[in-house]
Amino acid sequence: MEEANLESFLEWGAALGISDSPISDNPSSSSCLGHSLSVAHFPEAGGRGLAAARDLRKGELVLRVPKAALITSERLINDDPMLSSALVNYPLLSFNQILSVALLNEANKGRSSCWYTYLKQLPRSYDLLASFDRFEIEALQEWEEATPLMCELNFKIRLTTFKAWLWASATVSSRTMHIPWDSAGCLCPVGDFFNYAPPQENLNNSNEDYLLDGNTDRLTDAGFDEAVASYCFYAKKNYGKGDQVLLSYGTYTNLELLEHYGFLLQENPNDKAFIPLESEMYSLCSWPKDSLYISKNGKPSFALISTVRLWATPERNRRSVKHIAFSGQLISNENEVAAMEWIANRCRDLLSGFPSSIEEDALVLCMIDEIENCSGERELSIRTFLERNNVKATRSNICRLKLAVEWRHRYKTILSDCISYCSCTRMLDNPSR
Repeated sequence: MEEANLESFLEWGAALGISDSPISDNPSSSSCLGHSLSVAHFPEAGGRGLAAARDLRKGELVLRVPKAALITSERLINDDPMLSSALVNYPLLSFNQILSVALLNEANKGRSSCWYTYLKQLPRSYDLLASFDRFEIEALQEWEEATPLMCELNFKIRLTTFKAWLWASATVSSRTMHIPWDSAGCLCPVGDFFNYAPPQENLNNSNEDYLLDGNTDRLTDAGFDEAVASYCFYAKKNYGKGDQVLLSYGTYTNLELLEHYGFLLQENPNDKAFIPLESEMYSLCSWPKDSLYISKNGKPSFALISTVRLWATPERNRRSVKHIAFSGQLISNENEVAAMEWIANRCRDLLSGFPSSIEEDALVLCMIDEIENCSGERELSIRTFLERNNVKATRSNICRLKLAVEWRHRYKTILSDCISYCSCTRMLDNPSR
């Protein structure tokens, strides 16, 4: 965002009551930031973010966005009788589709929209999975369902295109925040400047998860506070002046971060890999499917290994050992070897099915990094090499390509580490093998 546009946006936010000053203060500045936070550039974190303008204490209120400044479907519909009337004829649209249409409706108004200052600072495109070829099918269906409504509202032609729909739906997917009265969530001006950090783990004092202001029902990150009718953001830890202030959106794997927000974490403690299981395995356990995974370090989850142990037991014996399997205990050395072999073999099958190896992916990532910083004959040479390996790296798709290869490389690494883990465990349980 250009400096003039940013200044104008922050002044617009201040006029709406957005503030990083304590609730008891009446900020004299024309900007909504400057007391606790400032906009800064963090290249290693993907670009723009919020920095501490002073030392911040964990649990301290650092930003509040009043309800009047939140962009919700309800607000946009109530402010536009034509949109409200037209929606009556489309009862099957989802909450997200409605917010996407309402967002495009505001874009269609141009400068006459009261949200124009916010809309013009949004990204023009996103690197979400919805922008990747095989994930466009679902977005295409949603667009086709909403197109008659957009035509009825007399949208400009360019705002009825699939490209425009991808932008609107990606904005909703990546930037909305939870509110209790709308399933689609809300767009939160300035609040969506925070970059992501995974939830803190292994805190010594469980009360550390909560604000230190006597209200133990309120989490330290963010949420809508009815008492002050504002979306409030809190420091999740102590920050020094100039540090990037981060927000935890929740617990996400890298694939989920890529799907909803368009980025990956180099070190994500919540990352995991899912592998296809035998259909019978799902009926053997009562655990949800999302608990049957391989952890970031390659270790099968408690639910996954317990389920495979029971499945590896002869059917006639399963009932008698079910309580042992589901308590996390070994059924027998032979059973443990069989369970570990099955998981390792499934990981090997998955790895062999990829068109490239872990090493080849690592090489492609190095090439992508280099192609972003070179030109001339060297750039042409790298592009030729990548094309020989069925990798088309154009200026327009280089970011998406890098994200896709990074995720694939991490997924394969988890599978490879799982094979090593299973092999070591198998050897310990059966040294003769």
